[in-house]
Amino acid sequence: MSLSIQQHASSPSSAEEHSAASKKFGLLLAGIIVIAATMRSPITATGPVVEMIRADTGIGHTMAGLLTSLPLLAFAAVSPFAPRLAKRWGLEIALFVAIMIVTLGVALRLLPSVFALYAGTAILGCGIALSNVLLPSLIKRDFPLRVGIVTGLYSVSMNIFGAIASGISVPASGATSMGWRASLGMWALLSILALVLWIPHVAAGRRQKLQVSGHVQGSTVRLRTSSLAWAITMFMGLQSLIFYTTITWLPEILAEQGFSATSAGWILSLMQMVSVPASFIVPILAGRTRDQRVLTIMTCSSLIIGYSFLLSGISSLVTAGVILAGIGAGASFGVVTMFFVLRTSDARQAASMSGMAQSFGYMLAAGGPLLFGVLHDWTKGWTIPLLVQVILAVVLLIAGIQASKDRVIG
Repeated sequence: MSLSIQQHASSPSSAEEHSAASKKFGLLLAGIIVIAATMRSPITATGPVVEMIRADTGIGHTMAGLLTSLPLLAFAAVSPFAPRLAKRWGLEIALFVAIMIVTLGVALRLLPSVFALYAGTAILGCGIALSNVLLPSLIKRDFPLRVGIVTGLYSVSMNIFGAIASGISVPASGATSMGWRASLGMWALLSILALVLWIPHVAAGRRQKLQVSGHVQGSTVRLRTSSLAWAITMFMGLQSLIFYTTITWLPEILAEQGFSATSAGWILSLMQMVSVPASFIVPILAGRTRDQRVLTIMTCSSLIIGYSFLLSGISSLVTAGVILAGIGAGASFGVVTMFFVLRTSDARQAASMSGMAQSFGYMLAAGGPLLFGVLHDWTKGWTIPLLVQVILAVVLLIAGIQASKDRVIG
């Protein structure tokens, strides 16, 4: 039985039933928020300590960039399978499995092995990929009248914990003898909490299966012939490429401008913190309008101006550039998450659209951190990579305008 707000308002026949329904509603919302917290922190914790990892392991910039690209490649590879797992097991069980995979991957990074570092990174990416696809579908199914607000809370949780992970990564690395491995592996505690909070939904037998369709491939083919679906996919990929490239290399960019490792980590944290209000407000605004082109233009303009400020190399503009880039990052994620809901007709299509956008989109995004590492090694600086970020933000605007028009995938 779906836990929509509408049902809560109209169906309970007694105070006891209403109390029980409210409790289930609260538990479900808490579970969503904590699962969201596990979906970015294991990745954003890497950027601030990447120089420590390089010094300890001897890897180059290109291999260091792979630590961010691997989860994105996992997103691309695993996302198409998420709707099928939801159909077979139900959303609740599929999400529980996703959190278990994240926990395993994060824990592996505690081991004193370069192979374990990369294997754990790839595995946690597989778990996050499932959550990325399934949570928007769960929200559309169980919160049909509050999609914008719940999506906003989900985005806020993801961004806050992503920011915290960036900020405390360097200090945490010095707190124990395990160094940077402790700062990466400690996030297993958060995913374990998510598992505990999600157990009641599995144990209670909430296995309402997501009806993807009788023939999954047919649904996928229809999406792949839709220009709107491809516009959403391109927006998803570009905003992810811009964000994950930044969290990988911004600390080193700032270090070349004279910031300490700790300061660079906290500035990266600042970028993600300022994204929090945007990631909450934008989905709500998007849900209240039929056409999101104005929101998209404002979002992409913030990214274009922000990276232009960073490109200028003027120290007084760096902080302003980081803040604008953070606002644009939060807003762009909120916008594209709402596209999965607003541009589809039901939970089935939302899951399929999310799976397609994240598969192709993250395949595109995975090249970003690697490309920036190669460009840096080739040019011996960050000017060209930052110029590429500005250009990508312009292309993001073009794709976003197409995806923002008031229409639904046919």
